[in-house]
Amino acid sequence: PPPPPRQARVGTTVARAPERSVCEPRQTAPSWGSVCRGAPAPRSGFKLRARTPATEARMSPNCVPSTGPAEVRSQHPVQEDFLPASFQDVFLSELPFPLPWDGRRVCVKRPQPHSNAPNGGAPKPEAAEDSAQRPESPQAAPNTIALPVPQPNTCEDNGPCQQLCRVVGDAAMCSCLPGYAIMADGVSCEDINECVTDLHTCSRREHCVNTVGSFHCYKALTCEPGYRLQDGECIDVDECELGTHNCQAGAVCHNTKGSFYCQARQRCLEGFLQDPEGNCVDINECTSLSEPCRPGFSCINTVGSYTCQRNPVICGRGYHASQDGTKCVDVNECETGVHRCGEGQVCHNLPGSYRCDCKPGFQRDAFGRACIDVNECWTSPTRLCQHTCENTLGSYRCSCASGFLLAADGKHCEDVNECEAQRCSQECANIYGSYQCYCRQGYQLAEDGHTCTDIDECAQGAGILCTFRCINVPGSYQCACPERGYTMTANGRSCKDLDECALGTHNCSEAETCHNIQGSFRCLRFDCPPNYVRVSETKCERALCHDFLECQNAPARITHYRLNFQTGLLVPAHIFRISPVPALAGDTIALTITKGNEEGYFGTRRLNAYTGVVFLQRTVRQPRDFALDVEMKLWRQGSVTTFLAKMHIFFTAFAL
Repeated sequence: PPPPPRQARVGTTVARAPERSVCEPRQTAPSWGSVCRGAPAPRSGFKLRARTPATEARMSPNCVPSTGPAEVRSQHPVQEDFLPASFQDVFLSELPFPLPWDGRRVCVKRPQPHSNAPNGGAPKPEAAEDSAQRPESPQAAPNTIALPVPQPNTCEDNGPCQQLCRVVGDAAMCSCLPGYAIMADGVSCEDINECVTDLHTCSRREHCVNTVGSFHCYKALTCEPGYRLQDGECIDVDECELGTHNCQAGAVCHNTKGSFYCQARQRCLEGFLQDPEGNCVDINECTSLSEPCRPGFSCINTVGSYTCQRNPVICGRGYHASQDGTKCVDVNECETGVHRCGEGQVCHNLPGSYRCDCKPGFQRDAFGRACIDVNECWTSPTRLCQHTCENTLGSYRCSCASGFLLAADGKHCEDVNECEAQRCSQECANIYGSYQCYCRQGYQLAEDGHTCTDIDECAQGAGILCTFRCINVPGSYQCACPERGYTMTANGRSCKDLDECALGTHNCSEAETCHNIQGSFRCLRFDCPPNYVRVSETKCERALCHDFLECQNAPARITHYRLNFQTGLLVPAHIFRISPVPALAGDTIALTITKGNEEGYFGTRRLNAYTGVVFLQRTVRQPRDFALDVEMKLWRQGSVTTFLAKMHIFFTAFAL
């Protein structure tokens, strides 16, 4: 709560020094009052503040711009001096009749106040009535403004005036009580704020508070944080309304006396309150509600709610009053869930209390507080399971090895005949605890141990089983030979080449020679060129020559050779060797392929001075025939002799 304000003292009027005139009255002044009435000397340390028309309209200045006629203007402008409380400023521009303005200041004198509204009361009606009955001299009364049109008996019932009414001549003059100022309409009175106009008598250490018709001085009035001073009292500051709180976004500000608190917008369940940290805490309705229970009942707070209990019955711990409130009955902590039994414990209700026991399969720990699991597989003096004992939380479980089934007693294991389930694709043999699958001849057991798959004998040993081609069949294999040129031998695995030349199944003419190759034959014709004589089936020798150059360039002997090879032969491979027979010391030869090697499959090289070879330098992948002419020149004892070898080379797909 705000601290009580310190006792104030009511402002009083201080005696003033004799007035001195700063403006002289004019004979032409209107009946509503004089221009100025003297001013005392200013107090020490004070001077009259210079004002502008703008500030005059806002701050109720001592002197205001005059709107009266030229006859009212003071010939002695008001100096920057102190004007006491005996002068009242008037905005002549707000008078009910217009007057021109020359920019000068005018002052209107008001009655000298003696004290500020004794007892804070309003003006007495008798005072107004007395003033209306007493005639006044033609001179205007202080703090008055004459009505523009005099009316007879205008002060009857206080006339048009709000506070005081006097008759001056034939005109009614309205005036105000001390602490009030006549308004521009000449009838109404308004309170003078002595604290703003510096007309109060409070010291520097005192705080001036304006009141209606007076003021108060308060000594050293300060307010606690969260309060502010207003009219001499400390009132609460609503930080939520002013926006001076520090609640974060998403929180609601709630004002309290002298402070505030922030509440998250997220609501808790009924019976809970959210603290500044966002946690939902239980509301103690027994303390937060003014009357939570009917008379004769006591409030008992519960989580999220409360209950009312009849007062006459006072029950001890573990008991509560019955519904009719006549007796104490046991509280079943196990059913209501207020017990503190831990996990693995069983709650047993007792009169006025409860007991926490361990579940079957659990036992107390060394401290007797918590329940821990019992490993029956270790602690049992006898074998619980025939095969495997597996401990579980609060119990144990028996299991059997693969191939066995747990018996009805849950402890023993029985062999399973897996063959009855036909798990094998061909043959099955049951064994104790398992089974074995096996396959018939020509099949093998797959990786899954159940399926029999055909053995591809051809893939495993085709080169061993068959000489030409192996054909796999379910559970076995068969050997086959090429369709033409071969025949199967008696063992059923090897292929034998048919020699068409020997069997006479060829179609060569009498002038041709039949040459057998693997799986086929070739008809070759060996003719000797002119000037050559056939000396054998494959050789031609040169006859006598008539010219030396002709004898030197023409081959001395032409020999035909027949060579058989298999396709895919690895290169380089020597396929033919040639040398003079007999070879003599000093012999030198040179080999050249003169015909049939346009594709570069073959090449020649010397092994020594008198021996050379023809080799295969490109792989022949398809069956093909070649006809090469290989020329050998022999240098012996200063002469050169040429020999020609005609080579018929046959590449076949298989060499059987």
